Amino acid sequence: MATRPPIPPGRALAGTGRAPSAFRGFLALAARETRRFLKVWAQTLGAPVITTLLFLAVFVLALGETKKEVGGIPYLQFLGAGLVMMALAQNAFANSSSSLVIMKVQGNIVDLLMAPLPPAALLGGMVAGGALRGLAVAVAVLAAMWPLVGFPVPAPFTALAFAVLGSTLMATLGVLAGLWAQKFDQLATVTNFVVTPLAFLSGTFYSVERLPEPILAVAHADPLFWMIDGFRAGLAGHAEGSTALGLAGLAAANLLLWWAALVAVRRGWRLRA
Repeated sequence: MATRPPIPPGRALAGTGRAPSAFRGFLALAARETRRFLKVWAQTLGAPVITTLLFLAVFVLALGETKKEVGGIPYLQFLGAGLVMMALAQNAFANSSSSLVIMKVQGNIVDLLMAPLPPAALLGGMVAGGALRGLAVAVAVLAAMWPLVGFPVPAPFTALAFAVLGSTLMATLGVLAGLWAQKFDQLATVTNFVVTPLAFLSGTFYSVERLPEPILAVAHADPLFWMIDGFRAGLAGHAEGSTALGLAGLAAANLLLWWAALVAVRRGWRLRA
């Protein structure tokens, strides 16, 4: 006997105008996603801190006593800002993508689909949980790194703006990846062939100006480069691109990904009970 397709998210509230109920549902879903990663904080918050500090230690040992600078700032400040944003990006993506794939594998995705939430509230809750994890990891990494590196922080609000926009972007991308993937092997494909190459091409460990021209153009079009470069400008006072263009590019990328994810959620794309 043929099974019924899953009910599109939010059908129960469609056209009812119950905005307060939708907002409460958004808050409840965001809180659930936040509690999910806080319950295993040693894995979701502690592990990224240890990994990032190990990266920093490797570069400190490699440099030895060399007082290297990039763009007029100490290399460790240059590197430290990049490592913070790399940890933020990876964890924001991992939270929203893994949450959806886990629900698909365990078979309880129907609980999410049957909730009386409009698509925007459902998507917003998932993105908010991922973005909060990315920001929490960034704060934890920054706190652990500060005594070792120290940052002048000439533009704190610039750094905050890039962190929030970057975390939201990666969480939304994680939702799209989680919708597409039906199992963890497929999700690993996105991580290994999309997220990781973009992270390493973004100038986390080096100045992108050292790249040859064809690759340099690609690096400047990388949203993770905008995230890291803008955050580094606010935290360490050095930027290799335009901060204003980076903010505009991140805002546009967020809107584009949000629209794509909203259309996918509204249609129930690759959502299975």
